[in-house]
Parts: sequence; C-alpha cells; structure tokens
Amino acid sequence: MSSVRIAYETFQKTAPSAQAALLAMGKTADEAGLDKTIIELVKLRVSQINNCAFCLQIHLNVSRRLGLPQEKLDLVATWHEAGIFSERECAALAWAETLTRLSDKTVSDEAYDAVRRHFSESETIFLSTAVATINAWNRLGAAFRFAPPIQKKATDKAA
Repeated sequence: MSSVRIAYETFQKTAPSAQAALLAMGKTADEAGLDKTIIELVKLRVSQINNCAFCLQIHLNVSRRLGLPQEKLDLVATWHEAGIFSERECAALAWAETLTRLSDKTVSDEAYDAVRRHFSESETIFLSTAVATINAWNRLGAAFRFAPPIQKKATDKAA
C-alpha cells in the first residue's frame, strides 16, 4: 500500500488559491447546465485512467448521491463493451479519454466530430473544461497520494 506523501489538508492550507481556482473551474460545467451524471461518469473514467484513488473515491461518492445506477459505476472502466451507456454518455466518455490521453495521439477531427454529434459547441466547451479540471486534480492527487475520503456507513461504529 502506498503512503500519503502530502495530505489533502496540507495542500488546502499551503495552496488555497490553487484549490479555489480548481474548485471554481470544476463548477463551470454544472453551472452551464450539463447533465451532472455525465460529468461524474467522465470524472470517474479519467480518474481511473490517471490512477487517482482520491478523485475516484470522491466521484464515486458524488455519483451515488446523484443516484447513478450501480451497474454504470461498476462498468465505467469498460464502457466500450458494457452496452448500458447511452450514446451521449459514450460520446462524453470517448471525448474524455481522448483529451486525457494526449501523449498517445492528437485530437483528431473524427473525435471532435463524434462528440459534436451529441453535444453543442457550448456543451463541448464545458465538457472539455470538466475533463481538463479532473485531469489537473488527478495529477495532484496521484503525485501527492492524497488519501481517499472513505465514507462511513450508518452501520459503522465510531472509532
């Protein structure tokens, strides 16, 4: 098991303006009216790709609060094969993977055209902003090994 390098709380105290900027940037997709469940699926998938346990746990918690079906949470890593995601969700996930894996390839016209078939220009801007933001958070969370925020169940006893 990997140990925490820098606690999230230390990051908050040391770089409050960086945290505030990332939080503000992250809110833009919600404020633009994009479907919150699609945004959370995107954040989950990007966090899986980037191996960020902290962000993955946060967005699993948020996704559950939003009522995302457990099957989608279980299968987002294999969304290509799962057959349970809508065309719009698939387009968002494909776009998120493309923008996350820029070191592997450039953003092709085909990839852009595919996302635009399901999202307006404005929605594509905010979807891309959400992907950029979670990638930034992932780089911090993975680099510093922020501890995942595990939620206590109602049946768990206080320590």
